[in-house]
Amino acid sequence: RNPHPSDEAIRRALAGNLCRCGVYDRIYRAVKRASGEVPDAPIYTLQNPDSSESQTIPAHSLPSPLAHTPDLDAWVRFNRDETVTLFSGKMEMGQDLRTSIAMIGADELDVSLERIRVVMADTEQSPDEGYTGSSMSLETSGNAVRYASAEVRHIALSIAYEELEAPVERLTISDGTISDPVTGRSVSYWAIFGGRKIGMKFTGSVEPKSAANYKVVGAPAQRLDLVAKVTGKAVFVHDLDFPGMVHGRVVRPPNAWAQLIDFKADHVAKLPGVLKIVHNGSFLAVIAKREEQAVLAMEALRDSASWEPGGPLLTLDKLYDTMLHQPAESALVVTGMPVDSPIPPIEVPDNAAQTLSATYTRPYHAHAALGPSAAVAQFVDGTLTVWSHTQGAYPMRAGIAHILGMPESDIHVLHVDGPGCFGHNGADDAALDAALLAQSLPGHPISLKWMRADENAWEPYGAATVVKLQASLDKQGDVVSWNHDVWGFSHSSRTRDEGQNSGLLAAWYLEEPFTPPQLHPMRGIQSGVHRNAEPLYTFPGKRIVKHFLPDSPLRVSAQRGLGAFANTFAMETFVDEVAHAAGQDPVAFRLRYLTDERAIAVIKAVVKKAGEKPAGMGRGVAFAQYKNRQSYIAAVADLEVDVETGRITLHKGYVAADAGQIVHPDGLSNQIEGTSIQSASWTLKEQVTFDENGITSLDWRSYPILRFNEAPSIETVLVNRPGYPYLGIGEGAMGPISAAISNAVFDATGIRLRDIPFTPEKFKAAQKEM
Repeated sequence: RNPHPSDEAIRRALAGNLCRCGVYDRIYRAVKRASGEVPDAPIYTLQNPDSSESQTIPAHSLPSPLAHTPDLDAWVRFNRDETVTLFSGKMEMGQDLRTSIAMIGADELDVSLERIRVVMADTEQSPDEGYTGSSMSLETSGNAVRYASAEVRHIALSIAYEELEAPVERLTISDGTISDPVTGRSVSYWAIFGGRKIGMKFTGSVEPKSAANYKVVGAPAQRLDLVAKVTGKAVFVHDLDFPGMVHGRVVRPPNAWAQLIDFKADHVAKLPGVLKIVHNGSFLAVIAKREEQAVLAMEALRDSASWEPGGPLLTLDKLYDTMLHQPAESALVVTGMPVDSPIPPIEVPDNAAQTLSATYTRPYHAHAALGPSAAVAQFVDGTLTVWSHTQGAYPMRAGIAHILGMPESDIHVLHVDGPGCFGHNGADDAALDAALLAQSLPGHPISLKWMRADENAWEPYGAATVVKLQASLDKQGDVVSWNHDVWGFSHSSRTRDEGQNSGLLAAWYLEEPFTPPQLHPMRGIQSGVHRNAEPLYTFPGKRIVKHFLPDSPLRVSAQRGLGAFANTFAMETFVDEVAHAAGQDPVAFRLRYLTDERAIAVIKAVVKKAGEKPAGMGRGVAFAQYKNRQSYIAAVADLEVDVETGRITLHKGYVAADAGQIVHPDGLSNQIEGTSIQSASWTLKEQVTFDENGITSLDWRSYPILRFNEAPSIETVLVNRPGYPYLGIGEGAMGPISAAISNAVFDATGIRLRDIPFTPEKFKAAQKEM
């Protein structure tokens, strides 16, 4: 209708749309590009090291997945059609790991990217790499593919050396063909291995290529799944359509502790298309020929059911006070690790001239993927096949086998792309739902989809957190003590396959129910509640204490960044408060207490990128190194605050990131942009709400997220470190963005907001308290 729309027309047309991956600006640019008005150029700045900069590349360790699965055939396969299949036990959740794996393998094997195929998280094909999470997939699986491919290349050269009768050092490889430039003779990988097993194990004796020899890694590339997804091909688990497929829906209780008393099956069983009503204890579901028939039957079944309601839930207004006063398992944290040493009291040093303290809160956050969780399952001749967007194909297989009483070898789990995944969402629960229905109606593939209310009410949430900080300054404005206390619930309730325990939702409602796993504090380095609680800054007198709360009123588990989001938000906001009290510039204050050159570099890079602050704007800055060992991220936020209404409008975000050796620049920037928007959405809008009867944030109105017309554009600086270890990025930017927004609000108005989300009502309340 309008082949050349104006900027205003595009933004007006898209204003109310939702994009959970958060790359609103890319959607806008795509529309502009389609109209022929925007050059197809990168939207990031790639910053390579200055030639004068000293580069001490950290030592690489051998990838742990290869110790667990040393068989090279588990990682690399040469196909008869002259393509190469690489295998990864990790899954694609929108982070574009698939393309990065392909790029790494293409470079090490010297084949074109077009020849690479990638199989991910398939219990009959891929290695078992546990869960995909913690921004570690390139560190682990990416490195495993890198080292395995390098060794396979070496094996192929050794075989070609005999066949071509030429010294190995004289041989060259181009797109999978090994040649002797002297004689002109050649042999391809596929002539050597095509359709056959490599038949050797990983030895670790072959060094992968150096960064100077990369041709694919670090260069622009189109993501492998882009065309299929943009053109609407059936690539998601929701789109699967097998012969004889039928559809299922589950009737959820009114709240988590309700038990089924009775329901009326006769009327529902006669509805059009209904094949079966599945009833097992308080688990109630329906299977129908068509999806809309399953939905109508589920609604009728739900309306006919009566439930024992159980006890009342804690109300939202009492949450944080209850957290601070309930029994906690507390531990001192030293160099990122909880220790058994006595917890010292908070003391104000004798040389303190002023002492500041503040409390910060983060609510429960939902994953709230744009598409609800789904799975397909089929039970045939005693074997079960499950197609799922799970984060862990092998652990989920074990969990389902445990509940159904089946051998794991009789269950095949295949990962299929799903909606955006930000941790432990409802994917595994939907898979068990589908498996239970498939077992009750053998032969048919059963597509089981959650509804929006199912997703918002029943998935595990990111845990609510309270952080209390206190710091003292001497007369010169130097920090002389730093205290960080954090109260939080568990950040993992994954399935435990033992006894009558299970982390899968439906298992708790069966006639012979399983019990949820007992939750314990994570005691690993930089894990759970205490992740990123310890500042990278060289403050003296650090005292870091975690207070683990075992009993969350709502279901919680892993969500993007675990405790890092709340800790970084609180810490980086408080750093600004301390800098202000010391009368120092927030950027200069941070740089003063940092010794890590890479940390200093990203802060300087983002400040340079942001340039001068626009007139009338508030500007905030924040920094973190994720887990104090992975990616370095510095962020700047520019925003306006309408002091009459309390509405905060984000205008621009800038992020500089050092994630080590960059594999796929556009994919890296894409992750940073999406993370930044999701963090902004958590900070400004999102909160799981509930009352004594259960969850009340069941749709996009009651659980709002940042929409197209509210999202700022994000500009990124990618600090490349050729040859350095890969560092994950998907979780690291969450905390710095939130703190940068908080600091920008103060810069604009002089008002500190410490209670997420920063709604207009909260701003107005803080304004009244000034």
